[in-house]
Amino acid sequence: METIKGTNPLEDLRWQKEKYEIAEQDKGMLTQADFFALLTKELSNQDPTKPVDNNEMISQMTAFSTTDGVQKLNDSFGSFASSMTSSQALQASSLVGRSVLVEDNVFGMSEGENVKGKLVAEKGASNVNIYVENVAGEVIQTVPVGSVGEGEFGFTWNGQTAKGEPAPAGAYRFRVVGLVEGQASELEAMTYRKVDSVTLAGAGGNIVLNLNGGSAMKLADVIEVSEG
Repeated sequence: METIKGTNPLEDLRWQKEKYEIAEQDKGMLTQADFFALLTKELSNQDPTKPVDNNEMISQMTAFSTTDGVQKLNDSFGSFASSMTSSQALQASSLVGRSVLVEDNVFGMSEGENVKGKLVAEKGASNVNIYVENVAGEVIQTVPVGSVGEGEFGFTWNGQTAKGEPAPAGAYRFRVVGLVEGQASELEAMTYRKVDSVTLAGAGGNIVLNLNGGSAMKLADVIEVSEG
């Protein structure tokens, strides 16, 4: 007679349920021991006048070994993926309080906060100006840049309006305009955004950085990391 584990009826019932579930999961699965037991049985009961073909037996063993190897490989990749996700989460947590470069010219800021960004010029441009606009589309400050060549160029807005007063907290955007081959053109602008927190979201374990101003981005989309 089988001994029931534990003295608490509820614990006994839970233990039996877990044992049953494990048995159900294993049902129908052919293990390596099962395969060799069947192979031994096949060899012991074969017709002496018609022995099992060596090639057929090797083919069976090879097929099982391949299946078993693929399963172990899948398990290894699963463990590797889990380890990589943990490593990425640890890496992302070190970004809290630091700034990351975002391919977006819209940003949120606290009153009087300095905001850094980058302008991108595919060709050389002259008479370049950075216009800081509020949510109403009003230009509250103009930052003259002058001439730039092809490439990326960093800039900083001191968070003040054209009147020399600290701009109120809120959402703003950078609009960069210059002359490219004599024609007025708008250049691409990117901003540095501070990371407030990190979220491990979704079934795929995507790492999401929650930025100041309420927006978010994937860790994989980070272009550059800055100290402040």
